[in-house]
Amino acid sequence: MQDPDTFLRRGLKLSHLRLLAALAETGQLTLAAERLGLAQPAASRLLAEVERITGQPVHTRTGRGLTLTPMGHALAHRATRIVTELRDAEREMAEIANGQSGHVRIGSVTGPALDRVLPALRTARLALPAVTAEVIVAPSDFLAQQLLTGRIDFAIGRMPDGMEGDLSLSAPMGDEPVALMVRRGHRLASLPRLAPDDLMAFDWVMPGPDALLTRTVIARLQALGLPTPPQRLSTSSFLLTLALIQQSNAIAPLARAVCDRFAGPDSPYVILPLDLGITVAPYGLLTRQGATLTPAAARLAALVTAGESGG
Repeated sequence: MQDPDTFLRRGLKLSHLRLLAALAETGQLTLAAERLGLAQPAASRLLAEVERITGQPVHTRTGRGLTLTPMGHALAHRATRIVTELRDAEREMAEIANGQSGHVRIGSVTGPALDRVLPALRTARLALPAVTAEVIVAPSDFLAQQLLTGRIDFAIGRMPDGMEGDLSLSAPMGDEPVALMVRRGHRLASLPRLAPDDLMAFDWVMPGPDALLTRTVIARLQALGLPTPPQRLSTSSFLLTLALIQQSNAIAPLARAVCDRFAGPDSPYVILPLDLGITVAPYGLLTRQGATLTPAAARLAALVTAGESGG
C-alpha cells in the first residue's frame, strides 16, 4: 500500500494544487497562469513537477493547448476542494477575529430566493448588521458548480444528477408550485371560462429541455393529456422572460412565489386563473460534502432554513 503522505514527502506544494485547480476551471494553461499571476514557462514547470511527484501523466498536449488526463482530473478535483477549504479557513479566521462580521455568498433557485432568502436577509440586517451578503439566482445545476468551485457558500436548490458524492442536501424545505403568468390585457386572462386546451395556441417561455422546470411542466401537461406547448424561445433568464411576456402573447410558467410578487392590480403582468397542478420537486440546503460553513455563513443559513416558505 502506498504511503498516504508520499506526495507531500516528494514535495507537492500549495502552488501545484492552485495550478491544478485553475486548470480544472479554465481548461487552458495560459489562462490558469494568468489567474495565478505566473508566467507560462513557470506554470509549465509546476505542471512538470506535479507529474514527477505523482509519477503519473496528468495532462496531454492537444492542438489547442492541453487536456487533463483522468488522473489529472482526479487530482485537480481534490486540489479544488483543498484550495477552496483554505480560502474558507482564511475567511473564518477573519470573521472570528472581527467578531460578528463577515461576507456570505448565497445561491438560490427563483422561488426560495423570494420566499426564504429575502426574508432571511431582512432579518440579518437587524440581527447581523456587520454581515454582508451577495445572492446568485440560477438553476440548481449552475449553483452546484458554483458551490464546487467555492464561489458561493451554500445554495437553496435541488441535488443535480451525479453530484451526490460532492454535495450534501438537507431534508426538504419546501416545494415550488408553478403558476402561469402573461401580460395584462392578454386574451386568455379575459376569457369567462379558461380551459387547458386554450393554452396550447400560444408560445410558452421556459428554460431549455434539460431544465427541471421545463421537464416538470411538460410531464404534467402530458399527464393531463395535453401536447408539448409551442416554445420558440428557451431561456433561464428571469428578466428576459418578463420582457418577452410583456411584449408578446407568450405564457410563462413560473414559481408561484414569483408570480405573486410581480402580478397585481398595478402590474403589467397577471396570473392566469387556471391551476394545472404543476409543482417542482422539493428544494433544500445544498452544501459541499464535508465542508464547514464559516460562522457568518452558518448564521445566515440558519435564518434561511428556519424561515417560513410563502409558497
